[in-house]
Formats: sequence, structure tokens, C-alpha cells
Amino acid sequence: MSKQVRVISRLDIKAPNLIKGIRLEGLRVMGDPQTFVCQYYAQGIDEILYMDVVASLYERSSLHDVIRHAVERVFVPITVGGGIRSLQDATEILSLGADKIAINTAAVKQPELIAEIARQAGSQAVVLSVECKREQQGWQVYTDNGREKTGRDVIDWVKQAQQLGVGEILLTSVDREGTRKGYDLELLQAVSDAVQLPIIASGGFGELIHASQAAAVKNVTAVAVADGLHYKRFTVKQIKQQLSADGFAVRTV
Repeated sequence: MSKQVRVISRLDIKAPNLIKGIRLEGLRVMGDPQTFVCQYYAQGIDEILYMDVVASLYERSSLHDVIRHAVERVFVPITVGGGIRSLQDATEILSLGADKIAINTAAVKQPELIAEIARQAGSQAVVLSVECKREQQGWQVYTDNGREKTGRDVIDWVKQAQQLGVGEILLTSVDREGTRKGYDLELLQAVSDAVQLPIIASGGFGELIHASQAAAVKNVTAVAVADGLHYKRFTVKQIKQQLSADGFAVRTV
């Protein structure tokens, strides 16, 4: 039986706009996120991932209106990240209609938050967002949209998070983000070997084949695409056609 792979649209939000950057810096305003989301939904996107890119900096989330509008218009799973610092924050986001929350900065500062949210909402609702930069020895965890070095090793961190009850890992290579050079396959493989959790590959999509290369890694069950869709270089259908041609199962509409 073929491995099922999801195509996820990643939308980085700096309220109220969709933005895009290179290596999570140098942000360019793209426009109204709802316009983009409706297009991707019509094309057959499997999930929507909203990331509030400045929420951790200013300790607030500005995505509430974005979520409310999205749940009225698109009927695929929605994941929301950025500015979730407590169980109350997570519960509020989920109550607005999001299916999953993605946590990074708060989880690094207080790992027990993962367990709290997992107990309340279930592991399936908790995504660990890991922003990674390559070092001489492995990869380092960063927070605050790739700005803050934590001193934590990526592999050690994902192992701990698995024990705490996280249900999925959003693995973003900051080095590859916005470069269109392909996902960091070594990073994906290393994390896949370390944990038994589904992984979303993020950071670096630039050609259709990049999706299949990432999907070939054992525990990668989804690819997140940002500028490849935002700049209309590819459609969701084209990405899925490539995955299907390379032997992966995809949802069709």
C-alpha cells in the first residue's frame, strides 16, 4: 500500500497580511491571507498552517480573526502557531475552530506545557514546531522565528517532546527557508530515525521533485509549501501529480 502524503499550505502572518521571507527574515507583504487560502482550498490543499511570525516577540496572537474567517470558508484541518504560551491560549485557539496548535518558543521555555495541552486536547492536536539551524555537530533549536538560539540539540529536543505527548513535528530548516533549494533531507532523516512521530517537512521547497524527495523519508507524512504556492509557481494539483507519479498516495478532489 502506498504511503499517504499530505500537501500543506504554510502561511506566515504578520497581522493582517500574509508575508514571505528568506531564512525567516527580510519579509515581503503578499496580501490578504484569506484570498490565498480560498485559492488553495479550491485547488485541493490538504491542510492549512497559519504561523503568526511576530506573536512570540510581542507576546500576543493576532490570528483570531483569520481563524474565524478560515473555518467559515475552508473545510480541511487548520493548524495555528505563534504566541501560544499557555493551556488557556491553546484552548482558545482550538475553540475558534482550529484543529491543531503548533508550539515552539513556549514549549522550549516550559516543556511541561506540551503534556498539559496533550492531556486536555489530545496528542493529535499538539504539533511541535522546531526551527533548526545546522551547526558543526548536528542541528540547533531556535525560537522566535529563527532569531533566538536555545542551546538545545534538535534530536534531544524531539525525543523529549515525544515523551511529553506531542503528536506531530513541524520541522523547519531555517537555513533552507525561502531558498528554493529543497528540504534538508539529512535533517528530516535524522529526526525520523530519532522518533516515531509523523513529520511535516518545511523550508526549502523550490521544485516539484523536492516534495517527493522529502516524502521518501520514513516518517515524513506531509510537505509544507509556502512561496511555491504564494508566487503561483506551482499549483497544489501539480505537487500532488508529482507525488502520485513517484508512487505516493494523495487525496484527490
